Amino acid sequence: MRDITLENLTRVAAQTFAGGGDARREQLSAALVNHLHAFAREVQLSHEEWQQAIAFLHRCGDISGPERSEFTLLSDVLGLSSLVDLMQSRPGATPGSVLGPFHTAGSPWRDNPVNLIGQNEGERVWLRGRVLNTQGQPLSQAVLDVWQNAANGQYWQMDPSQPEDNLRCQLRVDAQGGYAIATIRPMPYCIPTDGPVWKDLVEPAGRSAWRPAHFHVIVQAPGYRTLITEVFDESDPYLDSDAVFGVREALIGRYEDVDDAQAAQALGVAGATCRVMHMDFVLADA
Repeated sequence: MRDITLENLTRVAAQTFAGGGDARREQLSAALVNHLHAFAREVQLSHEEWQQAIAFLHRCGDISGPERSEFTLLSDVLGLSSLVDLMQSRPGATPGSVLGPFHTAGSPWRDNPVNLIGQNEGERVWLRGRVLNTQGQPLSQAVLDVWQNAANGQYWQMDPSQPEDNLRCQLRVDAQGGYAIATIRPMPYCIPTDGPVWKDLVEPAGRSAWRPAHFHVIVQAPGYRTLITEVFDESDPYLDSDAVFGVREALIGRYEDVDDAQAAQALGVAGATCRVMHMDFVLADA
């Protein structure tokens, strides 16, 4: 490689990733080199700017850990997370939306219906629905992984006063594919503003930090594509300015007042009326 020049560098670098025996890895690596070099050529990236970018990535790594991923947040604010979600969505199935930086594997398993309210303040609500396939048949073997923020807009990883795994769980649907979660109404909140993604990238652009209120949900069933998505509140003021581009029309739900004395009692609210949001999740074949 003694004859590396500005004209042949990209081609030579891309070719070095060929021959590993994994065609998909070769395709991804070569495309990454080609597009990354094209970006640098287009903007005439300076050495100082290259150093700043490397330092930015180091800061993202420094603030990341098992309970928070600054790299996921970076993907979110660049729209990459939503692009992958939309490309992976299938006709007739519930569209995907961003995983977010505060998902942690291994949330506690709870019986369905589940009550997550505990000592949390906030408006008490039910989130109910079913898991179906694209033919409308219930998927009785489906499992849900659900998480949300508290009344102060923070997830438990952000707030030392909250117990570990607050307002999150995994549960199995019933024989009709149904699930029911007694919880509190999620709140709009700002993406983390203490890290490099906000300080070095989003804030200097004059962008909003706000996300509309939502539930996060991962839905899985044998033989079907895993769905990573969110459920939004129709009345939220930030639906049209989501900092991470996660809102989809099909994911917007509405809270309705329902006469159900037993459900109201489970929420611990006075009277026989309670507030319910209904959201079905439709999975595509694997």
